[in-house]
Amino acid sequence: MKVIGSGFGRTGTLSMKRALEELGVGPCYHMEEVIRHRGHVDVWHRVGQGEGADWQDVFADFESAVDFPASVVYRELLEAFPDAMVVHTVRDPERWYDSTFETIYQGRTLVPGWLRRVCPPARRFAEMVDLLVWDGIFDGRFEDRAYAVARFDEWTAEVVATVPADRLLVFDVRDGWRPLCDFLGLLQPDTEFPRVNDRASMLRRFRLIRVATRALPVVAAGLGMAAVALVRRRGAGGSTP
Repeated sequence: MKVIGSGFGRTGTLSMKRALEELGVGPCYHMEEVIRHRGHVDVWHRVGQGEGADWQDVFADFESAVDFPASVVYRELLEAFPDAMVVHTVRDPERWYDSTFETIYQGRTLVPGWLRRVCPPARRFAEMVDLLVWDGIFDGRFEDRAYAVARFDEWTAEVVATVPADRLLVFDVRDGWRPLCDFLGLLQPDTEFPRVNDRASMLRRFRLIRVATRALPVVAAGLGMAAVALVRRRGAGGSTP
């Protein structure tokens, strides 16, 4: 592990992932990878319950990590990877709150109760995010805007107080390649810095998931009623086409 990201989700972490990978500091771990790698949800779920993890094993295939949930444990990662540099992504706290509330926070309601009961992986993922982020960092008070914004600022102050100054870059992705490349000692690419604004696509996915999870019980109920009717017809001696 060469670079640890300590910034919250919705601070340009997906742009950072793309940028680090373009610089050759990848693959870069992101919340996307938690979903893709079998067993990682269970690892993070245990971490959320206060258990430890074999970080060398979790990040065996990665050279960097950004975004939740890795940023939540940046201190532990510093101990596990003592030569790593830390990039702390930031943005205007008020705009960060609006973006987070509108997007990833709404993910809490994407997995309805019935689906959590019949799909343990979905339940474990939702519980993991709650344990580490919403009930962890934000103490179950994210909907209190003032509290969440204050927590955002406190987190930055904690990072600055924890990480040695020569190993820390507080970085706004709007500043582009130069500060990041200077900090990492890498050549600046000729390409534009990645600008990944995934809010619109994320909201589209959320809408599709909501429609699907609402429609599925109706479809299942209809199929069930049809099956019952078919069984009754056969039991009554009826014929079917």
